[in-house]
Amino acid sequence: MPRRKSEAGLEPNRRAELLRAAARLFVDKGFAATTTRDIAEAVGMRSGSPFYHFRSKQELLKEAMIDGLEAGRERLLAAIAGVADPERRLYVLVRTHLGTLLEADCNSPMLLNETRSLDVAARAEIAAAFDRYQAPWQATLDELAARGRIASAAAPLRLLLFGMLNWSGRWYRPDGPLTVDQLADSAVALLLGRRSPDLSRA
Repeated sequence: MPRRKSEAGLEPNRRAELLRAAARLFVDKGFAATTTRDIAEAVGMRSGSPFYHFRSKQELLKEAMIDGLEAGRERLLAAIAGVADPERRLYVLVRTHLGTLLEADCNSPMLLNETRSLDVAARAEIAAAFDRYQAPWQATLDELAARGRIASAAAPLRLLLFGMLNWSGRWYRPDGPLTVDQLADSAVALLLGRRSPDLSRA
């Protein structure tokens, strides 16, 4: 698969650092309020250096979202490999997603509102990456519905679930009363309409 033009000449570790820093700033300050200088200073570059590698701030936003979604998808697939029971698999999906969001400094889910700053082609690329990320979730929900463990696996359920999980990034605090395991268990219990029995330790 050919490398994206934006990757040319930029070491992978440096590229990842730049994308993480840009994503964090876009979340904290908003896309419009984040300047080229802000992004460069966050990674110790001169103010114009990021744009030797990315054509625009919009491209940085697009690449940050796609990279985050693809990395998250890889973590999901690795985590659920061999998990046969769909209820347990749902917990693993939820816990992995929350871990990515709350423990791994991944801001992609919280950048969704900023896609309004991108053109139609860029939004289509992000939508395709998000579709790939959602595929194992929908397959698991379909299986739960087929087994009568949830009433329906219609698309709004999946989207509401993502909305609930992603919003936790706005209020969750690592030093608060809830662990990420407990948060995941509560989310799954809410979806299934009952407490999930020791799914975090299954």
